[in-house]
Amino acid sequence: MRLKVKLFASLTRFAPGGQSAGIAFEMDVPEGASLADVAELLRLPAEEIKIAYVNARAQQLDWQLQDDDEIGYFPPVGGG
Repeated sequence: MRLKVKLFASLTRFAPGGQSAGIAFEMDVPEGASLADVAELLRLPAEEIKIAYVNARAQQLDWQLQDDDEIGYFPPVGGG
C-alpha cells in the first residue's frame, strides 16, 4: 500500500532524498503495516518519536494503516 509521510524537526534527517521538514514523500509499505512498522522501515529511533498522526489525528504507534493514509512523526520539542 502507498502512504504519504511527513517528518518534522530533527526527524527530517531520516527522510529519503533530503526532504525538508513537513514536506510529504510517498512510501510503499506492506498491507497491514502500523505506524511502528513504518518508523522501523525509516529507521526512526523510537525514543525520538513523541507524536505520530494519521490523517491529522494523533494515534498510537500500533495503529494499523490503510492505503493512501497521510502520516507524520514529531520528535520531542525543547526550547529555551
